[in-house]
Amino acid sequence: MLMFSATNSVSANHRHPFAAVLDQASQVILGKPTEIRQAIACLLAGGHLLIEDLPGMGKTTLAHMLARLLGLQFSRIQFTSDLLPADITGVSVYEREQNQFRFIPGPVFAQLVLADEINRATPKTQSALLEAMEEGQVTIEGQTRPLPTPFFVIATQNPAHQIGTFPLPESQLDRFLMRIELGYPDRQAERALLASGGQRQQTETLSSLIAASDLPRLQSEVASVRAAAPLIDYVQALVEATRSSPAFQHGLSPRAGLALLAAARAWAWLAGRDMVLPDDVQAVLPPVARHRLRSAQGGGHASAEEIATLLRSVAIP
Repeated sequence: MLMFSATNSVSANHRHPFAAVLDQASQVILGKPTEIRQAIACLLAGGHLLIEDLPGMGKTTLAHMLARLLGLQFSRIQFTSDLLPADITGVSVYEREQNQFRFIPGPVFAQLVLADEINRATPKTQSALLEAMEEGQVTIEGQTRPLPTPFFVIATQNPAHQIGTFPLPESQLDRFLMRIELGYPDRQAERALLASGGQRQQTETLSSLIAASDLPRLQSEVASVRAAAPLIDYVQALVEATRSSPAFQHGLSPRAGLALLAAARAWAWLAGRDMVLPDDVQAVLPPVARHRLRSAQGGGHASAEEIATLLRSVAIP
């Protein structure tokens, strides 16, 4: 197993299997190293990623790039108001010559699925992804069909105030381990983007740096990163603080606590460490918790400042 001690994390990063992936990705998505790291940590933790931002911020490019760098079979589903569940999962077609039905898999049968503008589809169609994201399988016409391994969904959505959007229900939001925003690039990154004419075409030239067949083993390594008892106490204290805080309408669920710990393990592993530190938990808490918490002020998702206040309110062990 590829594990490093906490005292040797800097030099170990040079040998880390994802170091080259992070470097290459940062050359395509300019000025967003933290967001790229969050996306990769989400994948390594075995979760799914939701990216919410305005059109044209690089959400689709990020998904294409990760599929190329990780050697994953890729499919893209453009969600629209007239999309049907069968357009996602697949259909059975009757073949007269064989006198039987043949199942034609839908685009969900891929290792990395880009659900583009997911909140432009109706709730019924959105729910077609629920079983796939939670169970790694779909049930069609009474038959359960397994999805490829690994299976990773990156969903993008436009801000809820835009015309023609259907807010994701809480049950769907909870299926996403993380929600991130790319945001506008800084001035230097945008200048480089303008000078190059855009980075989208660069993804077509990328080659695989990690074999898809290796990802389950690496995800298993991530899951084995050690979380000491005081660290688990810290995670539990953060979860309990959300339940008693007047800032939120309701607190984090036990599943959210598990998601926070899984994401922290991935963050530590990417740093070349074999144990989780409080810094890892603090780094991943915003993308793990914000879409699961609703502010008591106005009912929208928790703000960055509310999460920062939460972190300050809980003592570090």
